[in-house]
Amino acid sequence: MDHDPSSLRSYPHPSSRAAVLATDGVVATSQPLAAQAGLGVLADGGTAIDAAIATAAALTVVEPCSNGLGSDAFALVWADGRLHGLNGSGRWPAANDADQLRADGHRRMPERGWSPVTVPGAVDGWSVLHQRFGRLPIDRLLAPAIGYAEKGHPVAPVVSRQWDAAFDFFPNQGLAELADWATVFAPDGRAPRTGERWAAPGHARGLRCLADNGLRDFYEGEVAKAIVDYATATGGRLSAEDLAGHTAEWVEPIGIDYGDHRVWEIPPNGQGIAALMALGMVSNTDAASRPQLDAANWHYQIEAMKLAFADNDGYVADQAHAAVPVQEMIDQAYLKTRASLIGEHAGPAPMGEPRRGGTVYLCTADGEGMMVSFIQSNYMGFGSGVVVPSHGISLQNRGAGFVLDADHPNVAAPGKRPRHTIIPGFLTRGGTPVGPFGVMGGEMQPQGHLQVVSGMVDHGLNPQAALDAPRWQVERNGVVLVESQTPPEVVAGLRDRGHEVVIERSRMSFGRGQIIVRSDDGVYAAGSEPRADGCAVGI
Repeated sequence: MDHDPSSLRSYPHPSSRAAVLATDGVVATSQPLAAQAGLGVLADGGTAIDAAIATAAALTVVEPCSNGLGSDAFALVWADGRLHGLNGSGRWPAANDADQLRADGHRRMPERGWSPVTVPGAVDGWSVLHQRFGRLPIDRLLAPAIGYAEKGHPVAPVVSRQWDAAFDFFPNQGLAELADWATVFAPDGRAPRTGERWAAPGHARGLRCLADNGLRDFYEGEVAKAIVDYATATGGRLSAEDLAGHTAEWVEPIGIDYGDHRVWEIPPNGQGIAALMALGMVSNTDAASRPQLDAANWHYQIEAMKLAFADNDGYVADQAHAAVPVQEMIDQAYLKTRASLIGEHAGPAPMGEPRRGGTVYLCTADGEGMMVSFIQSNYMGFGSGVVVPSHGISLQNRGAGFVLDADHPNVAAPGKRPRHTIIPGFLTRGGTPVGPFGVMGGEMQPQGHLQVVSGMVDHGLNPQAALDAPRWQVERNGVVLVESQTPPEVVAGLRDRGHEVVIERSRMSFGRGQIIVRSDDGVYAAGSEPRADGCAVGI
């Protein structure tokens, strides 16, 4: 029979995955070719960080609708007997001007074009991680990504759906600086089809510069010059000084006890604190004692998430520029007070007063016990839509996370990092590492963290089962989206409690996660998101 690309998107029969078990290393991510890139590095003697970098680099090629060389990144790394945090997000360029945006009539940050572009932080994140925990040379780590970009790779089904949506969107935005998006990502006048071989010569050139000259070439070399020249030619204000001055920063992770585990996140400017707050509130209810697929359980989780988002929106910002009450927000007494607002019916979510007291996720582990939780993102799919065609760099639009309210701690300002949605997670128990986890997907991320952690800690699910479970998602207007696999009695129970529930046929908006857990005898069990193209692989 003839090959029909559309058949690669159709899976009419139910199927299930088992957790992947391994002892010498494991990689889990949303695209199989990227997972294999990381596994090959582990097989060559690389560390979990080496594998994470190789996987992340490959993802910029094989999943360009979610990330690229112009992304930001964050990481949690278990190494040397402790957990390390890395903030690889970038700052708004020095020449940008929020007052001008207001004068031009903007009431909120633009989402496309040059205005929301911050300095891309992912590549320097790779560099800083590699300097501390890497073993193999950078050119070896980038080799799979370069191969996929030069020789081409078959476009995966979920990726092709996202590419289709981007093709319908970007050419119609009316911004001159977006013209090269189609030049690079739709040269045939359409998005590539599922299973079609896709090559990216410009992207390969950018990766080769990094392999040959080192990762800082992105900020101080040929790649940096290409970015600045393109900005100058198309109206951007990103300068050579902005790029050269950027470095990723080591940060202390923040955590909260949940059951007999401790859940860890990166501190603000990321929204991981919202996941910790919601978990802390849920632990003050009887939700954990109820079945996982129980309307009361979901109700308490949803209400806790609404309250956490209210504080997240009001307080989270760049701590170098604003006094964010981090410890107060995750204080057990404060969270108990917040949990007391949760009643038997859906309610409003007022902001509290704690001062009174488009993304990819991957995780890796190696045979020596190092484990990595890593996330990088362009945001909103392909990001800003600005693409440097000579080196295949699609620039993120993380500045869309700012606000323009001059009195808000997260107001846009030069040299400042915006509130970020992307959050890596990690679990420990009794001071020993359990493993990395994450669920990417904009505002779904802390909601996904809450649900998979509850699944594993409260209900004893293995990593794959925790990812397979039906999910809910509460929108900022209070509407609750649920997957079509949700039991009808759960939907009815939520509606009886006053929730406006919408059943979603597509699973695309409910996040895409990966999880690795390590047993006491050193066996890894890994799960990979059934809502994505990816897999977990081990040796």
